[in-house]
Formats: sequence, C-alpha cells, structure tokens
Amino acid sequence: MSAIHRTTLSGSTLTPVPESRKGIGTRKPNRGPSAGPGNRRALIAAAREVFAADGLQAPFSSIAKRAGVGQGSLYRHFPDRLSIAVAVFDENIDELEASVDRPEATLDDLFDAIIEQAAVSTALIDLIWENRHDARVAHFTQRLARLAESLLDREIASGRVGDHVHTSDVLLVVTMLADLTARTDAADRRTDARRARALIDLAFEPRSGAAGEE
Repeated sequence: MSAIHRTTLSGSTLTPVPESRKGIGTRKPNRGPSAGPGNRRALIAAAREVFAADGLQAPFSSIAKRAGVGQGSLYRHFPDRLSIAVAVFDENIDELEASVDRPEATLDDLFDAIIEQAAVSTALIDLIWENRHDARVAHFTQRLARLAESLLDREIASGRVGDHVHTSDVLLVVTMLADLTARTDAADRRTDARRARALIDLAFEPRSGAAGEE
C-alpha cells in the first residue's frame, strides 16, 4: 500500500495528494541571484587560501569546493585564474586605502601593509605581473598612484620625506617590496624586509641644501 500522508477534499470525494507534490511549500527556497554577492566574497576568500597553500597549479575547481559553492557559480563570477587574481588584488587595495585613511598614516604604514599582503599572495603576484598589460590589471597602478601621492604629499609637508621623492619612486618601492617578499623564503622575509626598508629610508630622507632637486 502506497504511503499517503495527506488528502484534499474535492466535493464529497477524498482525493490522494500525488507523491510528486508531497513537500511542496516546505522546500528550501532557491536564493537565486541574491546569493551572488555572498558567493563572490566566499570565492575570493577561498582563492586566497587555495593559492597560498597550493600555488597557481591548484585545481580551479578546488576554489569552488573550498567556498562551498558550485563550479557554475565559480565560472560565472571568475571565468579564469586572472579574473579571480584581479578580484583578490582589488580587495587588497581596498584594505590599503582603509588602512592609510588616517591623518597619522605614513608611507611606513603603506610599506608594512604591502609586505604583509605580499607574504600571503605570492602565487598571485607572478600572475598579475605576467598580465600587467591586460586591461583588467591596468587600473591597479592608477589606484596605487592616488594612494601613494596622498601619503607622499603629507610626508613631504611634515618634513619626514624629502621633496626630491616622487610618486613614481613610491610605486617603485611598492613593486620592489612585493617582489622581494614573494621571492624570499618565509624564514628570511623579516630580515630582508628590514634591510630593504633601511635603504628606502636613506633614499627618502630629506636632503639638506638640496630642496627641489631632481
């Protein structure tokens, strides 16, 4: 005898509810497009973890698995590795902007943050560099330049940095620190970063009697 859990009344006749309709009204609703932003954030966070642990050779599908979403969602948001690397770096710059958006923030704060980010994004740095002429990557320089210029103007005005230093110099330092961090063994990063920072401090300090010189 088939299991009939409920019936409906049609006139004077009891009509069994078809098996195919059981559970209608109690099924978990499909969030559809509203799940998109949350899935995207989860995929970016998962990409950070996967690439940090396994490098760029990690299966792309492992990002979806780590994020707990389907592969279809992964490819809708990020059709290739570069697209998700760009999303990670955009978030990194968002964090940089937030971290230095304080009156007391200095170039040292920017450089410290760059080193910390590079230490956990080493696999993605090469990918971004190899595709630096891609239209999806070009805006990074513009965002970093605005950030560097704002900090540099403040540092020069305070007398902590010489006016011979230009925004392009700050961007060069950012690139050097990120590359150094990415290519140095974890055990040596702190020491090498400290040595590099000492050289940068010497290059950026005010030059007495040389104001305005190139």
